[in-house]
Amino acid sequence: MSALLPSEHMRYYIIAGEASGDLHGSNLIRALHRQDTATEVRCWGGDLMQEAGAVLVKHYRDLAFMGFAEVAMHLRTIFRNLDFCKKDILAFRPDALVLIDYPGFNLRIAQWAHEQGLRVIFYISPQVWAWKESRVKLIRECVDKMLVILPFEKAFYEKWDYPVEYVGHPLVEVVREAQRRPAPESLADKPVVALLPGSRRQEVRKKLPVMLKMAAAFPDYAFVIAQAPSLEDEFLQPFLQGYDNVRCVKGRTYDLLRQARAALVTSGTATLETALFGVPEVVCYKGSPVSYFLARRLIRVKYISLVNLIMDREVVKELIQYELTPANLQKELNALLKDEDHIRRLKEDYHQLWDRLGAGHASEAAAAAILRYLSESGAGSAVPAG
Repeated sequence: MSALLPSEHMRYYIIAGEASGDLHGSNLIRALHRQDTATEVRCWGGDLMQEAGAVLVKHYRDLAFMGFAEVAMHLRTIFRNLDFCKKDILAFRPDALVLIDYPGFNLRIAQWAHEQGLRVIFYISPQVWAWKESRVKLIRECVDKMLVILPFEKAFYEKWDYPVEYVGHPLVEVVREAQRRPAPESLADKPVVALLPGSRRQEVRKKLPVMLKMAAAFPDYAFVIAQAPSLEDEFLQPFLQGYDNVRCVKGRTYDLLRQARAALVTSGTATLETALFGVPEVVCYKGSPVSYFLARRLIRVKYISLVNLIMDREVVKELIQYELTPANLQKELNALLKDEDHIRRLKEDYHQLWDRLGAGHASEAAAAAILRYLSESGAGSAVPAG
């Protein structure tokens, strides 16, 4: 894929605040280097972006404050990070600021950067279609180029009279690459059911005990937990007492999904990853009563899983809050493992999902779109500090 290259080497300041942003940011950086070998990148992100050739300024581990209470407790740190980021951007003098999701922080930076005369590009839109739709006004004012990764986001922004570019979903290329690797070592001597309970302690405490009850109900299967890097062994071990057919794997989620017959998955990006690997799944969500009440009032979408949102219908079953009971979960898991018609229909829907998400070159398409925009906007000399 080629792009219209600017006349001199380009300097990018890229900000990602989470593990998924680090992954997609690293692939974007490699694509930028392939299309413009003189690319220079300074970033907030993680190890993967650093390995891709960027100078890492701040690791996302220092930025991940989740929930109202935790954010309130760390407000001083958050504002200190914002001030440091602004000074560092001006010192670097990038040709473009590229923001990857992480809306609470990145939209503040976008607003400031626009005032400084910097070119602002957003790759992976904040989920403003789910809640805080009023943020679109801010995005329209201060984001020069928006690259979206979900098919329905283009139509969503059109109703706000804001043109965006759909580049495809970057997980397609990530999963396809994982599927090309040699078959992983077997994780169990029985058929495997994958448990993906999430990465945050509060969500794991709510959902994992319900998921684990399935191990007793299905003794002929091995239940394997995809342990998030942020969760220590000591945190998870108490949940596993009394379950002989349960084990954890860390850093091997894709190996697990390649072997799993079915999966119980917390809401989020993991629902899409699981579907792309072709694994029949049940989507599980359970929060505190207060969080659930607020979510019901604020969130405006029909579904909580990306699979159903992209397909605009219920492809995978969602068990939400009070519906997430052992009895309901056992019924759904039994269908995923033993109902051949149900499994066949699900696999057919997964094929349609692949078709809907495109060819799987999101990183290359995003890099080309960025270079094309900068070429057309006359980029080539960095914005002066001040």
